Amino acid sequence: MLRVPSDSDPRFALGDLAAQLGAELIGDPARIISRISPLDSATPDAISFLSNPRYLSQLADTKAGCVIVSAMHRDTAVQRGDALIARDPYLCFAKLTQLWAARLRDSGACRVHPSAVVDPLARLGRDVSIGALAVIEQNAVIGDGAEIGAQCFVGAGASVGSLTRFSPQVVLGARCHIGARGVVHSGAVIGADGFGFAPNAGRWEKIEQLGGVRIGDDVEIGANTCIDRGALEDTVIEDGVKLDNLVQIAHNVHVGAHTAMAATAAVSGSTHIGAHCTLAGGAGVAGHVTIADHVHIGPRSSATRSLLKPGLYTGLFPIDDNASWEKNAATLRQLHQLRDRIRALEKNNEIKPS
Repeated sequence: MLRVPSDSDPRFALGDLAAQLGAELIGDPARIISRISPLDSATPDAISFLSNPRYLSQLADTKAGCVIVSAMHRDTAVQRGDALIARDPYLCFAKLTQLWAARLRDSGACRVHPSAVVDPLARLGRDVSIGALAVIEQNAVIGDGAEIGAQCFVGAGASVGSLTRFSPQVVLGARCHIGARGVVHSGAVIGADGFGFAPNAGRWEKIEQLGGVRIGDDVEIGANTCIDRGALEDTVIEDGVKLDNLVQIAHNVHVGAHTAMAATAAVSGSTHIGAHCTLAGGAGVAGHVTIADHVHIGPRSSATRSLLKPGLYTGLFPIDDNASWEKNAATLRQLHQLRDRIRALEKNNEIKPS
């Protein structure tokens, strides 16, 4: 389908883009770029990029007005037209999308939709946007330039840092806090009760969750992700953490800086996950364990014990009654040692005199 340009579409001169992205421009600095496109569908008003060698064959034939490439592909790019030379084209592309998104968003004075409900004791910063039917409760603080989408809820005493953006229908519970430049997608719930119940004569007695949630700067939280409040102390998400859609973070979990979790990953209560870790899709971590920095857990893998050394961990094991499962799991961990012992015995038997 042909895309019809809009008067509100961003427009950048290549010279300005090069300066803001820190890239070397080869070509016309006055060329106007009005869209970002893949190599194979780009038009002369578009900018594209090459970071994966798999698409190198598309570089020579693309109709893009400009392409972002590494120094390795400089000659090929220049032969076809204007180019931005970047040390890391994919990172350059990421920063380009940020420029684009910022230009697409309106700016100006504080804008509160007439249907929004803002408590008189709430504090709104400069250039704040509050969408339709949003609720901001008493003593909540919304930082400068923050955007609260339609039908969002920000509870009493909660705070949203400057330039943080909530898509529609995000919930930030009472006494929960998120730092600057965050992004929270629709359906996310921050500060629901943790799952705490005490057994009582065959029934469950609720343990009230009295802590909150503390989220650092530059954190992104995917759609329908849940981060539960702590039972007594706060659940903590440090700076730069990235959570995909449908991730579950239980009460009193601590997630270290710049850790990333893919969709449907789940972390049980009171677990400490280090910095720069990754959890692949569907990975799970048991409660009350410690995961060291730079640990990477594979898809659908379950960490049922502490992992104290950096590295990649993968494991799937059939369900069984617990006693048998523990015995089999213990044997499995020793399997390579048993193999080495068998090989040594076989070797000794081969050289043993008859």
